Amino acid sequence: MKKKSIFLLFFMGLISTISIKAQDKEVTITVDTLAQNVYMLTGQGGNIGIYVGETHVFMIDDQFDRLSEKLKTAISSLTDKPIAFLFNTHMHGDHTGGNAKFNTKATTLVAHDNVRKSLEERLATDENLDKKILPEISFSDDITFYDGEETIMAFHVHNAHTNGDAMVYFLNNNVLHMGDTYFAGRYPYIDLKSGGSVEGFIKSHKKALLLINDDTKIIPGHGSPSNKAELKAYVNILEDMKSKVEAEIEAGKTMEEVVGNSSLFSAYDGTHGNGFINPKRIREIFYKSLKKE
Repeated sequence: MKKKSIFLLFFMGLISTISIKAQDKEVTITVDTLAQNVYMLTGQGGNIGIYVGETHVFMIDDQFDRLSEKLKTAISSLTDKPIAFLFNTHMHGDHTGGNAKFNTKATTLVAHDNVRKSLEERLATDENLDKKILPEISFSDDITFYDGEETIMAFHVHNAHTNGDAMVYFLNNNVLHMGDTYFAGRYPYIDLKSGGSVEGFIKSHKKALLLINDDTKIIPGHGSPSNKAELKAYVNILEDMKSKVEAEIEAGKTMEEVVGNSSLFSAYDGTHGNGFINPKRIREIFYKSLKKE
């Protein structure tokens, strides 16, 4: 029996290793040019923003640890300038997984205060993690970087996707990276356990709409490059969904009844319900968040 158990564990470990390697081989890093000096990198996980400045690179998010070398290769195809700053839009692993690999003497990690706190908690529970995942600079509300003619404004949005979300706006290039406060063309993941909320999520979009214009290019946390018109339409959808769930709550409907009501968001399920968050899950997220609020 012991031999069989040992063999089974070895076999399962082998399958897991093969699976991870297969996933890595399948991932292709694609590059979209959004402005003269700003690019969006797509691979597996959150979309990455790259700004090539006068002497260095400003990078936003870094996906997973195992993709770091592929990402470095993709960035080197754009420029040979060093990465001076790596900015985390929030704490989730598909946006911070490569922190330790990118955190060198030449690169400084920056994030909201709550991102650092979350990563500190992750370190405390996982002895295999490297302390280099932690941001060396954190901020509470906003922080501004200056690079030649470019002004890079980063600002916190409260209780949206998480409790530590920040957007980054490249003023002269007119590009906004929204992190996971925007899931273009799909239902959003609102992490209620990490401080996210439907109300805060919608407010973050409205804040972005006040900042940008019709020519602004938007890097969403997930999905294709977007713009103001698409973001505005997305806000309208979220507000309609919110009003529908609020009406159900006011009518005394239970979470089970709302989650089981497949007609509730039927106008959007076909276009937005095919991603990570399916129609049933989004009804649950909205109910839990709005019932609590």
